[in-house]
Amino acid sequence: MASLKKDDESGINQYYHNKTTVIQEARVFNESPISPRKCRALLAQIVYLLYVGENFGTQEATTLFFGVTKLFQHKDSALRQAVYLAIKELATTAEDVIMVTSSIMKDMQPNSEVIYRPNAIRALCRIIDPSMAQGVERFFKAAIVDRNPSIASAALVSSYHLFPSAKDVVKRWANEAQEAVNAKSSSTLFGSSIGSSSYLGFGSSSQHSSAHQPIPSTSYITQYHALGLLYLIRQQDRMAVTKMIQQLGGGKSGAGTSLKNAMALCMLIRYAAKVIDEDPNVQKQMCELLEGWLRHKSDMVNIEAARAICEMKNVTPSQLARPISVLQLCLSSPKTTLKFAAIRTLASLALTHPASVATCNVEMEHLISDPNRSIATYAITTLLKTGTEASVDRLMKQISGFMTEISDEFKVIVVDAIRTLCLKFPAKQAAMLSFLSGVLRDEGGYDFKRAVVEAIFDMIKFISECKEQALSHLCEFIEDCEFTKLSVRILHLLGIEGPKMPQPAKFIRYIYNRVVLENAIVRAAAVSSLAKFGVNVEDPTMQKSIRVLLTRCLEDVDDEVRDRAALYLRVLDNQLLAQTYVKEDSVFSLSALEATLVSYIKDPSASQKPIELDNIPRISREQAAKESARPSTLDTISAPSAKPAAATPPPRTAAETRSAYAEQLAEVPEFADYGLVLNSSVKPAQLTESETEYQVSCVKHIFNEHIVFQFFVTNTMPDTVLEQVSVIMQPQADSGLTENFIIPIPSLTQASSPGIVYVSFTRDSPEEYAVASFQCVLKFISKEVDPTSGEPEEEGYEDEYQLEDVELAPGGDYIIPSYASFAAEWDRLRNGCSAVETFALSAMDSIKAACDSIIEILNMEPLGGSENPTSTSVHTLQLSGLVIGGGGKVLVRCRMTYSSNAGVTLELGVRAERQEACNLVVAAIGG
Repeated sequence: MASLKKDDESGINQYYHNKTTVIQEARVFNESPISPRKCRALLAQIVYLLYVGENFGTQEATTLFFGVTKLFQHKDSALRQAVYLAIKELATTAEDVIMVTSSIMKDMQPNSEVIYRPNAIRALCRIIDPSMAQGVERFFKAAIVDRNPSIASAALVSSYHLFPSAKDVVKRWANEAQEAVNAKSSSTLFGSSIGSSSYLGFGSSSQHSSAHQPIPSTSYITQYHALGLLYLIRQQDRMAVTKMIQQLGGGKSGAGTSLKNAMALCMLIRYAAKVIDEDPNVQKQMCELLEGWLRHKSDMVNIEAARAICEMKNVTPSQLARPISVLQLCLSSPKTTLKFAAIRTLASLALTHPASVATCNVEMEHLISDPNRSIATYAITTLLKTGTEASVDRLMKQISGFMTEISDEFKVIVVDAIRTLCLKFPAKQAAMLSFLSGVLRDEGGYDFKRAVVEAIFDMIKFISECKEQALSHLCEFIEDCEFTKLSVRILHLLGIEGPKMPQPAKFIRYIYNRVVLENAIVRAAAVSSLAKFGVNVEDPTMQKSIRVLLTRCLEDVDDEVRDRAALYLRVLDNQLLAQTYVKEDSVFSLSALEATLVSYIKDPSASQKPIELDNIPRISREQAAKESARPSTLDTISAPSAKPAAATPPPRTAAETRSAYAEQLAEVPEFADYGLVLNSSVKPAQLTESETEYQVSCVKHIFNEHIVFQFFVTNTMPDTVLEQVSVIMQPQADSGLTENFIIPIPSLTQASSPGIVYVSFTRDSPEEYAVASFQCVLKFISKEVDPTSGEPEEEGYEDEYQLEDVELAPGGDYIIPSYASFAAEWDRLRNGCSAVETFALSAMDSIKAACDSIIEILNMEPLGGSENPTSTSVHTLQLSGLVIGGGGKVLVRCRMTYSSNAGVTLELGVRAERQEACNLVVAAIGG
C-alpha cells in the first residue's frame, strides 16, 4: 500500500488538484518572505490545470492573476519565468490585465536580463489591447532584430499572434522580419539557463548563479519564425510572395539561399507549392527551385521538395523522375522517419502515376517485413496499386498476416487499396471478396467497418459476377452489426439489388430478422426494404408472404415503423402508388426544396399562388443520401451585405450553391419584390487574369421578370483603397433587357476583399429567353493609403479597368440539371415536342472532350454514367434538365462518332414538354 501511495504522489499526478484547492493555496503569493519553491510548485499546478482543460471563472482567474503579479519583484529567476507562463495563460480569462503592462515592459527593455525578455514579450502579446500595439511598436521592432535568437524568436512569434487584431501595425515590421530572415550568421548567444529545466520554473534558484554564461547556437530557428511572419504580411500579394520565394530560393541549385534552417526551407517549399497551385504561369521557375532543393544536405528538405513536386497538378512522368529517385533512396535509409515519409508520399502518388512509382517496387518489397507496421502497411498498399495481377494473391496473403497488428487508421488505408484493386483486376474478385468478408468479422471501429462496406458496395456496383455472394456476406454482417448507419445502408442496398437476384427469397429472412431484433431506425429501414421486394418480385407467393410480414409490423411500438408498414401495404395494391413511392428512383433536391419553401414563406403574396414544384430539380436517391449528410445551407450562409468578406461562394454541390446564392440575395432589400430565384450560375465566370491588380468574377441570377449580375471584386493592392466601385455593363446588341440600377461597393481595401457589385436588369418579355453579350468595365475612385496613419488620402482619381465580356447563354443560364429515368421519360415524351439536328464538332479531339463540353454548355444532368464514354469511336450521351419559368422537362440524346479526320460528329435529339425548350437546346449547341 505504501508503494502504491508513493506512486500516486509521484509524476504528473501530484499537479492535478481541484481548482478550488489551488485557489485556496494561492495565499502563498502573499506570504512574507515569499517561498520561491512553494510558489513555483503552485504556478506549475495552475498551468497544468489550464493545459488539461480546466476552466477558471472570470473572478477566479482575476484573483489568481493579480496574486501571481505580486511575485514580479522577486529575484529568483526560475520563479520569474514561471510567473510569465502563468499570467500568459490566465490573461485570456482574467479582467483588467492591462494594469500589469508597465511591469512587463520593464523586463522588455534592452538593458534588462536576457533571461526575462523573451518571456516578457510573449506575455505582453497576450496582455495588450489591439489599440495599444502602436505604443509597443519600437520594443517589438528592436526585439525582432536582436542578436539573441531567443528574444528575436519570441518577438516574431508574438507578432504572428498579434497580426489578426493589429494588421496595419504589424505590417510595418516587414523590414525587420526581412532582416531576421536574411541573417547570415547565428553566432548570437543563448543563456545556459534558457535550455535548462529551470526555464519552465521548476529548478532551484541556485542554478542561476551562472545564468549568463554563453553557449553558441547554430539552429538559425529565428529564420523559420521570421519567414512565417513575412509570409503572413505578404500572403494577399501573390507577386510579392513569388518574389520572396525566388529571392530566398538561392537559384536553381539552391546553394545561394540565405536560409540555413531546415524548417524554414521546408516552409519556403510549401509556399512555392501553393504558388504553383494558384498560378500555373510560374510553375517552370518554381520547379527549378524545387529540383535544386532535392540536392540539399538536409533529408527533411529533400523529402519536402520531393513531396511538393509529386503533389503538383498535371505533373509529368519526366518531372517525377528525380523526386522519385530521392524517395527511392530514402526507402533504404536506416531512419524510420525517412522511410515512413517516403513511402507515404509514394503511396499517394501511386493513385495517379502507378507506372512511375513502380520503379521502387524492389525497395518496397523489402519494407513488407519492416518492424514498423505503419511502413509495412503503406508498402503493401502501394505495391497493390503498382503491381501486376500475378502478384495480387501473394500480397493478399501478406496483408492477412498483419491486419490484426495495425490500427484502424491503417486498416482503412489497406481496405481502400483493396477497393481500388477490385476495379483494376476484376478477375481476382473472389480472393478480394473473401478477404473483405473476413476483415468484416474482425474487431474494429465505425470508420474501418464503413470502409469495408463501401468496398463491397463498389464490387456489387461494378462487378456483376460477385453480386449475390457479396450480398450474402453483407446479410451475415448485419446479423451482428453494432452500427445503425451501416445496417440502414445495407438494408437499403438489399432492397434495391435483392429482388434482381436469382433467389431473392433467401434475403427476406435476414431483413425480417432486423424487424424483430433491432432498434426503431433499423426496423423502419427493414420495412422499406421488404416493400421493395413486394413491389419488384413477380412471384405471387412471395408477395403474399411479404404482406403477412408487413401486417405484423402494424403492431410495432414505434410510430415510424407502423406508418411505413401501413403505407407500403397500400402501395402493394396500387401500381400507380408503387411507381411513385417505390420504383421512382429520383426525389426532390432537399437543398433546392428548402430554399424554395423559405422564399415562398417570405413572399408576401405567397398565399395567392401555389408552389411551382415543376421548377424544383430532382436528384437520384443515391445523391439525396449524400446531400442529407451535409449541414443545412440556412445554417451556414451569412449575409453578404453585412459582411462582404463572407460573400465568397462556398464549395458545395450545385443545388446547395444555388440555395446559398438565394439566401445572399434575400438579404438585399432592393431585390425583396423580385420573387424566387429560378436559376443561378454554379461556377463564377472569371473576368480578369489571376495575376492582375483587380480580380473580378461574375455570377448570373435569373428571376421571373429580372436578371441580376453579381460581381465579386477583389483588390490585391495593400496600399490602395478603391471607393465607389461599380461595373458598367453595355449590351452589344438589342438584348431584350433594360437596366434598373447598380449597387456599388462604397469602399474596398485589400483586407475587406472581396466585395460585391450588383447590376439589375428587367426582362422586357419574361416569356422569352433573352440572349446577349455585355461589354463590362470596372469603374472606381483610387486612393493611396498614408503609410504613417494607415488612412486613405482625401483626394483620389477616377479610374476604370476593362473586363472580359459577360455572356447570357441560351443553354446553361435557363436550364437546371434534374435527374430522371431516361428510358421511361424519353418514351413518355415521344408524342411531345422534339427536334433532331446534326453538328460537326471538328474542334473536339475526343468523344470525352465533346461530352464534357456539351454538359457544360447545356448545364444538364448526365444519366446512367453516360458522361464517361467506354468507346473512343462511338458513344451516346443522355441528359436531363428543367427549363426555368415553366419551360418544363427536357431530355437530350447525343449520339456521337469520332474519326481522326473529321473530329466528332454529333446527332442531337431533343424531346421536351414545350417547343421553346427544344429551341433553347438546339440554339445552345448551334451557337
